[in-house]
Amino acid sequence: MGRGPSIEGRKNAEDAKRAKVFTKLIREITVATRAGVPDPALNPRLRTAVDKALTANMTKDTIERAIKRGSGADGGAEMHEIRYEGYGPGGIALIIDCFTDNPVRTVADVRFALSKHGGNLGTSGSVAFQFARVGELVFATGGDEAQEEQVLEAALEAGADDVVNESGQSVVLTAPDQFPRVQEALQAAGLTPVSADVVMRPENRSAVPEEVLESFLDMLDRLEDLDDVQDIYHNAILPADSPE
Repeated sequence: MGRGPSIEGRKNAEDAKRAKVFTKLIREITVATRAGVPDPALNPRLRTAVDKALTANMTKDTIERAIKRGSGADGGAEMHEIRYEGYGPGGIALIIDCFTDNPVRTVADVRFALSKHGGNLGTSGSVAFQFARVGELVFATGGDEAQEEQVLEAALEAGADDVVNESGQSVVLTAPDQFPRVQEALQAAGLTPVSADVVMRPENRSAVPEEVLESFLDMLDRLEDLDDVQDIYHNAILPADSPE
């Protein structure tokens, strides 16, 4: 009778996953620093990146080294921000944001991941109109009406644009330039989000045809595994037990 994965094997897998998350966060901090100033208090984008890193339990020393590198003090290869648009199997719209020091490599990797699963790259603007750039703070309320009401009241008091209750979560939406202020106000109210970022949120969602669902999920996994891929946005409705 076969045995399941060893404790050491599971730990190694978790360590590898954690390292990949940290790599993406470090790149995000580096690029955010280069796009503005190396002070989170004066650079909202950098502040958001630092908050995400702290939530992921990244050490302050590692964060400071990433900021230093982004400021040019440590040198290193120049990183480029690139956004790809395209379609996955079933015609699902995709936006794929990347940070890379080699755009030629990155576009080849992204194109291969899409084409292997029945998708394709589109031209700039081909799907972006189906998404809106918004600040998004997600709270795990579990469908509890009292918790949902608490989030709603605090969000409206903070100046948020809307609160959407979906899949056991309360999602606070705000204009990107208001995101840092709303996030700070909600945290001051004792509310801790499970995720908080400026994202590309789909205006409408479409169900993935059952016959291509597995291929679509495999495509997302392949894209996530690419070091250069930072964020993936899509307008798919996925089954509740599927990884987003």
